[in-house]
Amino acid sequence: MLKTEEMGVRLDLSEAEQAFQAAVREYADEFVAPRAAELDSLKRFPIDAMREMAAKGWLAIITPEQYSGLGLGHFDLVLLGEELNRVCPSTGVSWSVHSSLVTSPLITFGSEALKEKYLPVLARCERVGAYCLSEPDYGSDAGGLQCRYQEVEGGYRLKGTKAWITNGPDAQLFLVFATKDPAMRTKGISAFFIDGETEGLSIGKKETKLGIRASSTSQIFLDDVFVPTENLLGEEGRGFHIAMHTLDGGRVGIGTQALGIARGCLEATRAHVLENGLDKHQSVQFGLADMAVQCDAARLLIYRAARLKDLGRPHSREASMAKLFASEAANAAARRAVEIFGNEGIFEGSIVERLFRDAKITEIYEGTSEIQRLVISRFVLK
Repeated sequence: MLKTEEMGVRLDLSEAEQAFQAAVREYADEFVAPRAAELDSLKRFPIDAMREMAAKGWLAIITPEQYSGLGLGHFDLVLLGEELNRVCPSTGVSWSVHSSLVTSPLITFGSEALKEKYLPVLARCERVGAYCLSEPDYGSDAGGLQCRYQEVEGGYRLKGTKAWITNGPDAQLFLVFATKDPAMRTKGISAFFIDGETEGLSIGKKETKLGIRASSTSQIFLDDVFVPTENLLGEEGRGFHIAMHTLDGGRVGIGTQALGIARGCLEATRAHVLENGLDKHQSVQFGLADMAVQCDAARLLIYRAARLKDLGRPHSREASMAKLFASEAANAAARRAVEIFGNEGIFEGSIVERLFRDAKITEIYEGTSEIQRLVISRFVLK
């Protein structure tokens, strides 16, 4: 049941939004899709696509115009994200971390000096951004961080390890969350922007993953890294709030990735069915019907969450619902797609084989499905 304040949220697209959607769809089809299989096979970071999108302003969709951005909303991130992830989820998540997880908290919580220093740089892709919250022993429990910071003259010194960092091996700007004292739990966490060339910061080996192989992932090591006072994001001790506020948008982003994967599976399967004369088989028809329903339902949940965020309304529940449903829909669609493709669907080079591998992570990062159910249940039980 919709809450009263959600009534009137637009789920259709304006003419400007339709035009933007058409433009990003054309770009995805013409320039991203043809590279996707090769990038996946070679595990190559999609830096060319990142730079091309930077030239179009698409790395700075939500960045205000005075900082070299387009000044649009999170809904526009959804429109672009669906089209990218439909053809290449690796490119989609690399772009999303840079243009949402790193950029959004800087816009919302950054000082004027910090915005002027880093937003134009991110917009032009002069530095790739990475969001560093998780640690080897603390993924879902973000309040249990062990990465420590201490205040020193002129700033702070950080020591610890971050894990599963998307864009890590290719990033030059890191948003790092650390705690003053682990015993303080969420109250001790602060957030810092760290330049990649800072002494004491090093990158671990590039991880080999099941899916999204062209998206680079690694550990980040901080060995007595000095961070100047002006690179503190927001207020000291407010890092957990910044992280959770950012993850609401991140969950919409991963929900969008999952939607793109589900839609990619639907489109590829439909084409395969028609090309091979399978459209008269009722089981195949039912499979396509289920995939279509799940895509539309996921899209409506994501649209609602993104619209609420742009309106400045609470959207934690809606973001978790969108991420949970879309990620599970993506995995269901990928399984069904491989089944309908049959033998052709299990070999490397098949788009549904790649999407099948890419789908699984959407149920894990930005909060597992179990975490989403915990968040949603708390709202239900209020």
